[in-house]
Amino acid sequence: MYKVFVNERPLILTDKIRDKEEGPYFMMNKAEVLSAVEGLRKKKFDNAFVYHPNHEEILNKFSSYIPLVVAAGGVVTNKKGKVLFIYRNDKWDLPKGIIKKKEDLEQCAIREVEEETGVKDLHIENFLRTTYHIFKRNGKLRLKEVHWFAMKTKYDGILVGEEKEGIIKVKWKGPEKIRKALENSYINIRILFEPPSV
Repeated sequence: MYKVFVNERPLILTDKIRDKEEGPYFMMNKAEVLSAVEGLRKKKFDNAFVYHPNHEEILNKFSSYIPLVVAAGGVVTNKKGKVLFIYRNDKWDLPKGIIKKKEDLEQCAIREVEEETGVKDLHIENFLRTTYHIFKRNGKLRLKEVHWFAMKTKYDGILVGEEKEGIIKVKWKGPEKIRKALENSYINIRILFEPPSV
């Protein structure tokens, strides 16, 4: 199962048929996939399911209709235990970006954090999770797959938001400010701060 967010609403790619009352079901073909995405974008329903019997093939099939863009980013903690946030498009977000050729996911995550925030001396601790969401670029739908890493840094220099990426603020936030920031963030960012499911 994959949970892909469209306009903050979940589109669940699944190989199981559940109770219809959970939300509308669509088959894995281009017309139905686009119909499900459009319905969620226009808030016609709270969630939707796309069914395909072969779990191994679900993501490949889906991304043959909505092209996949691979990205990586970081949940960065400093020596005071504060977490690095960026502010763009009127929302609090975390630094991330699209992978370049000949770059692995970890290199991409570190480069993007450095470029978007000015923070140096980054060390990856572990992989956190992968999130998915759909966005529009030049009028075309794209599926973004973001690989998130927990990072540490001793950097205590100036924070510089990357202007060309529309980042207008970069801040270190402690627990109380994190809670407040997450109220004005994206669901995929909030997920990163949830306790792991047992």
